[in-house]
Amino acid sequence: MKNFIHEAIERSEEGKISYSDYMQLALYDSQFGYYMREKEKIGRFGDFITSSNISDVFGKLFAKIFIQLVETEGIPPLICEIGGGNGRFARAVLQEWQKRSPDTYDRLIYMMIETSPYHRIKQKETLHHLSERIVSYECIEQFCEDFPRFGGIVFSNELFDAFPVHVIQKKGNSLYEIFITSSDGQLVETMVPLENEEIIAYLEERNISLVNGQRFEIPLMMKQFILEMGAFFHKGVVFTVDYGYTDEEWRLPARREGSLRGYYQHQLITNPLVFPGEMDLTTHIQWDALRMYGEKAGWQFVKLLRQDEFLLEAGILEYLTEHYDPNPFSDQSRQNRAIRTLLMDGGISTAFQIMIQQKNVSLQWDNIFKDAPFVRR
Repeated sequence: MKNFIHEAIERSEEGKISYSDYMQLALYDSQFGYYMREKEKIGRFGDFITSSNISDVFGKLFAKIFIQLVETEGIPPLICEIGGGNGRFARAVLQEWQKRSPDTYDRLIYMMIETSPYHRIKQKETLHHLSERIVSYECIEQFCEDFPRFGGIVFSNELFDAFPVHVIQKKGNSLYEIFITSSDGQLVETMVPLENEEIIAYLEERNISLVNGQRFEIPLMMKQFILEMGAFFHKGVVFTVDYGYTDEEWRLPARREGSLRGYYQHQLITNPLVFPGEMDLTTHIQWDALRMYGEKAGWQFVKLLRQDEFLLEAGILEYLTEHYDPNPFSDQSRQNRAIRTLLMDGGISTAFQIMIQQKNVSLQWDNIFKDAPFVRR
């Protein structure tokens, strides 16, 4: 992969590529890209962990919410999961749905959009016994051919944090874009005065200004994706699970180095130019950008919650208190420990947030979150 990127730099007109192009190659190149290779990525033997891989209770809880949306709010029983990883979330949702609501389960269609060939294989292995409910797609374009006016529920978990971004920095009261070039056989950064009109437009429409020395990621691909989704997502609810910051949080001094990082064998790598193709690259997403461009696409903002708050409001303690088992090695005891892991201070759920958006529906969210009052904040 490193040689492949050096060759891409040599082929470029000015001997450099943007961070967005670098991430596109390092993560998604069909031959060498991190997500496209046959390599364990999630879990103990991978590079990172997700909430759905800590316990199936994460998917079970969402199944409960999805069922309430279908049964009480009239949302069609169509689920579109974008970037389903190894399929564990889908398996937990489908198994719980089958137990809780067999009538709607018989009408359920669960669609998975996954660009990684490796993860599509993993999904097939994980979900083979549930295949009658699943339709798989390699890309969003294939999905849109079948569902040009989709109505239902869209779910993603750690999707946007893996989208390629441009990187800019303010220095000496001027804005620069940071590119990648070669020097003595190494990948290094170089700064060029900002000329990209799309980046300039993004800063203006988002009313973003940087302080001297501040680095900042520009998620043009996320913006494009959201606006394009608005064309086919006709009616329903969007759940986005990810880690990120609001504009207010981005202005804090602690955020001035930006957030682009790598994860390699569960270790945080601050230099994103080492191990290209061998490690995950990720950024914290901009929640206010997702909200703003979602509204441009016709999505009404409902709620942004920290994940542990969301889990509590949605009733996760039901799975803890109603299934107590004194045997420490039983499935229920393991589930209880997983719930505590999801809820403990400083755990994974304090680093993640969940945004809910809706389009062309007027839902009674207090009825959906019956275990705790769903008060907008």
